[in-house]
Amino acid sequence: MTLVEDLRAARRRFSVEFSPAHDEATAARQWRAVERLGALGPVFASVTYGAGGGDRAGTVELASRTARETPLRPVAHLTAVGQSAAQLAAVVDELVEGGVRDVLALRGDPHGDPRAPWEPHPEGLAHADQLVRLALARGVEGVGVAAFPLGHPESPDADTDLRHLLGKFAAGAGFAIAQLTYDVEDFLRLRDRLAAAGCDAPLVPGLLPVTSPRVLEVTRRLTDGHEPSWLNQRLAPLLDDRGAFREEGMRVAVEDGRRLLAEGVEVLHLYSLNAASNVEALVGELGLADAREGTCRTPVVP
Repeated sequence: MTLVEDLRAARRRFSVEFSPAHDEATAARQWRAVERLGALGPVFASVTYGAGGGDRAGTVELASRTARETPLRPVAHLTAVGQSAAQLAAVVDELVEGGVRDVLALRGDPHGDPRAPWEPHPEGLAHADQLVRLALARGVEGVGVAAFPLGHPESPDADTDLRHLLGKFAAGAGFAIAQLTYDVEDFLRLRDRLAAAGCDAPLVPGLLPVTSPRVLEVTRRLTDGHEPSWLNQRLAPLLDDRGAFREEGMRVAVEDGRRLLAEGVEVLHLYSLNAASNVEALVGELGLADAREGTCRTPVVP
């Protein structure tokens, strides 16, 4: 079964994201998280490319090991930042040789400053749809892309952004992961716009429990500074109480997850930050574990 077929058939499931570790101690903890979350039967496990595409070797290594040593289906991030087309082709070849069947094709953000003007490599690719075609031409089975519920920061309007997303599907992408948003309505509007345009490709929303002030900063980066005011209003009074902050952050994630499931979303993409406990709690609270693979721990969220 292809990944897109699995996504279409999924009922109340989840996918999970990991990032390459930067040292041996972190790598050991990360791998334990991979094994623990793998026991819950995610549809796939995505592996990021590092900031500005800065950890290609780590991505290839982690994705290939996941394919080789676990039942998980890795989806390796692939970005066009700072690489020629030939270098990108070589990375894809490495992934395919390592047993990785699927990639997430992303144009990516500039090194150092994500808000800096985008400049493609002189011998590289300028747009994600070109990366989709390259990956498929090198033997990748399935390609996912990014979708932006609030629109890409460089898109002048929602219609232009939708055309770009449809262009990525026209290039051969089979599914999309939506950029993190804490206003469920933003995601639902994008889903409705895709459907109205005649596109039924799976669209998977991202979910990240804001369990600490550090994670709140990560959230601000992932949402391009568009986290809703109500989220800050709920969390700001709890900055000095770590336990209460975590509990409220998990409660927000559960509320969003329940709303998405009630709206017919079947797969939620959970950002792990290379740790298992929060994802395990969410999976348990939302009933997302695949019964064929294992069961999850009892969550602590009331």
